[in-house]
Parts: sequence; structure tokens; C-alpha cells
Amino acid sequence: MTATPHGPLTGVRVVELAGIGPGPYAAMVLADLGADVVRVDRPTGAGLGIDPAHDITNRNKRSVTVDLKSERGPGTVLDLVERADILIEGLRPGVAERLGVGPDACLARNPALVYGRMTGWGQDGPLAQRAGHDIGYIAITGVLGMIGAPDQPPAIPANLVGDYAGGSLYLVIGVLAALQHARTPGGAGQVVDAAIVDGTVHLSSMIHGMLAAGAWQDRRGANLLDGGCPFYGVYETADGGHMAVGALEPRFYAEFTALLGIADQAPEQGDMARWGELRELVAARFKTRTREEWTEVFAASDACTAPVLSLREAPTHPHLAARGTFTEHAGIVQPAPAPRFSATPGSVRRPPALPGAHTAEVADDWGLPQLADPPATGP
Repeated sequence: MTATPHGPLTGVRVVELAGIGPGPYAAMVLADLGADVVRVDRPTGAGLGIDPAHDITNRNKRSVTVDLKSERGPGTVLDLVERADILIEGLRPGVAERLGVGPDACLARNPALVYGRMTGWGQDGPLAQRAGHDIGYIAITGVLGMIGAPDQPPAIPANLVGDYAGGSLYLVIGVLAALQHARTPGGAGQVVDAAIVDGTVHLSSMIHGMLAAGAWQDRRGANLLDGGCPFYGVYETADGGHMAVGALEPRFYAEFTALLGIADQAPEQGDMARWGELRELVAARFKTRTREEWTEVFAASDACTAPVLSLREAPTHPHLAARGTFTEHAGIVQPAPAPRFSATPGSVRRPPALPGAHTAEVADDWGLPQLADPPATGP
């Protein structure tokens, strides 16, 4: 079957062993870019506690159901692996091996396979076998401790920094780099160990450089980019909304103070001794108008000031609407695929894959009649 071009990864086949969080999101990114992603679901169904029809991390994928604990299960997955370019799994270290679908078994069937492993702590180290979640992973990296007000506990950035930025996106980078290597003359498949702790630390590279140079204090709320600076922060408006200010450069700061109406009162931008005074001045001024009113004031400027929108409000922002940053598919408003490609654009082609819904289709497309007849579920 010839694949219809729908992204730069058209023709790449991916097997995803069902999990939750960063593994499914990484597979979704690959699927958005055109890869043919087959998710191997358990007979017990999805692991995330929401209706699978709304789990958009499973969009653009197809699902088959395989019981890896059954006699036929591991062999069925290895049959898929033999025809795949990439496998993604997010099991605790050693579990895939015990199930018969670890790297050795998979690479024996397909030496060119890229075997992507997604974990929080990594495949080795003292914590490798411990349970964990995003908050714990980013806690030990020093990143959680940087976020929030100095007189409050660290602020929790949902699970975006660890699971998805430090985890999923590093796994995507890793498996695509390894795929490139596997396809070069003399190249071969390999294992990609993507640990959330590793990726999260890597994200903080610039901060570590600033720390070494003495340009960053090792405490939150005391630095240029963590809320310590009065012209890089968030302020409440008269209606309880908030405006985000990022007027770092002198000319942007000048425009910001002019539009805010404090140009004749504001201290010099670099006068750190008066930053407390400046913060109070900015805060008091923002409290005089609503978020909508301030949005209008700054809308056509280079003052680097924007309204803080909610998740439901974001799709209506004029800029995001004009770019199509959000899209609606199967009745769900959701982020559109990113990034964008001039010649091979990605798209949302399928709604979230329901567990086992595509067994017959995949069996036909991948040349695996045994996948569908008899069913590969149960012993």
C-alpha cells in the first residue's frame, strides 16, 4: 500500500507500546509529522483516566489490541517490529525484557530498528526502578526550585517542563537522529534512552552558564527571567485578570513605560536598587484598568506585553486564530501540528485512536493477517 503524503515522516512506521504521558505524546508528534503510528493497546484499554475519544495524544494513530502476557502476544509485537522503523515504550526498566519485547529481541528481528525508551529516571542509576512523576523528576534537577515567588513554595508548571519538554521532545529528537544514522551506509539500529531528568537538566543549559558566570543567583525570584525583574513579570489588572510583561531591551522598556503611563516616574531600567519601587509603580498602574483595556493599549506596540489567557480563551486570540495555531477536528478544539513545513505539511487526519479499533486495517496494511485472525488478545 502506497502511503498518501501527509508530512515529512510519510513512510516511517512506528510501533508504540501503550502507556501514559510522555510516550504517547512523543508518538503523537511523530504521527502529526506523517509517520504511520500503530499503538499496541492492552486488552484492558487505555491507561489515562479520560474517555479515549478525547485523548488527543492518540490522534493520527491506529490502534491494535495485544495481550503481551499471552502466549501469542510477544510474537505478535515482534511481527510488527519486523516491519517498523521505530519502537517507543515507556515501561519501567526491565519490564519490556520480561515481556519478551526488549531491545535484544526486537533488534534480533529487525537490526535497523530504533528502539526508543521513555522513562523518568532513565534505564540505570539508583532511582531507575522507583516510581515517579513529573514533579519529582523536575524537583531533583533544580528546575522546579527556580519557578515561583521567593516567599512561596515553588510553582508547579503542570507536567509541561518534565514529561513533555524534557521527556517527549527529547525522545522525538533521539529517535529521529537514530533513524538518520540507521539509514546511512553502514548504519544500524540502536537503543535511545530518553530520561526526563536528563532532558530537563539539558533544558537548563543557559541558566547553568549564567550561574557559572555570576549572572544568576541560585534562588528563585531574584533573576532576570524568573520574576525577580519588575519589567519581566505578571501583574494583576482591575478585573482580576493578568498581564505578562517582558520588556527587557531598553527600547521596549521605554515603549512599555510610555504606554503604561509611568515614563515620567519610572526609575532607570538598570537601577536595581529601585526595582522594588518600580514594581510597586507598575503594579499600581495595572490595577487601574481591566485586562481587556490594557490589551488594547499594548496591542499594536513593541512593549512586549500580553494578556494572560486561559486554555479556553487562547484559541480566540486574533494572532493564534489567524495562524491556525489551534484546529478543530472530530468536534475537539486542539493544538494544530507543529512545527510547519513548506513542502510537506503535517495535519490532523484521524481522531484519537480507540483501543483495538484498527486491528483489521493494520493487519492488511502491514501484511500481518495473523494480527486479525485469530484475534491477538488473550491466551
